[in-house]
Amino acid sequence: MIIVETPRLRVRNWLETDRPLFAEINADPKVMEFFPRRRSREESDALMDEVKRRIDETGLGFFALALKETDEPIGFLGLARTDLEPHLPDGTVEIGWRLAARFWQKGYVTEASETMLRHGFETHGLEEIVSFAVEQNTRSTAVMQRLGMRHDRSRDFDHPRVPDTLPHLKHHVLYALNREDWQKP
Repeated sequence: MIIVETPRLRVRNWLETDRPLFAEINADPKVMEFFPRRRSREESDALMDEVKRRIDETGLGFFALALKETDEPIGFLGLARTDLEPHLPDGTVEIGWRLAARFWQKGYVTEASETMLRHGFETHGLEEIVSFAVEQNTRSTAVMQRLGMRHDRSRDFDHPRVPDTLPHLKHHVLYALNREDWQKP
C-alpha cells in the first residue's frame, strides 16, 4: 500500500524484498554515526518486524521510502508515536527518516518529508509534529529547518535509551512544527 507519493518518491508499506536495504542502512557506520550501535542482519530483521507490527497497530510508523520510477527502496521515512515519557508526552508524534548513504544529497528526505507532514496534519489531524536528533547531526537538523520546524530548546533532552558510556550521543535537540505554523504561506 502506498502511503504518500511525490514526483520522485513513494512512501509505502514494507515488502519482504526490502530486508537487504533495511539491513544495509542499519549496519552502515556512516548512516548510523549518531546512533548508539549498528545492527546485525538478524537484529535488523527483528527491528523491521517490530516496525511493521507498530504500523499495523497504529497506522503510523516508519515506512519504506522508494524511488517512484523503479520502486527500489532507498531508506525509510514516516510518522511515529514516541515512547519517551517523561521527555515527550504520550501521544507525541515524530517525523523520522534514515537513508542509504548512496542516496544522500539528492533532496529525497526533504521532498518526502514535506508530503508526509501534509499527510500528518491533513489525514491524521495532528496538531504538532516533532523531530529530534543528536545536536551534532547537522544533516538531520538542516532537513528539520528546511521543513519549517523550529528548534525548541526548552524541550531538548538526554535520550534515555542512549547509554551513559556514549555521552556524545546522549543529548538530543528537538524541533517542532504545529498545524498553525505549517498552514502559513
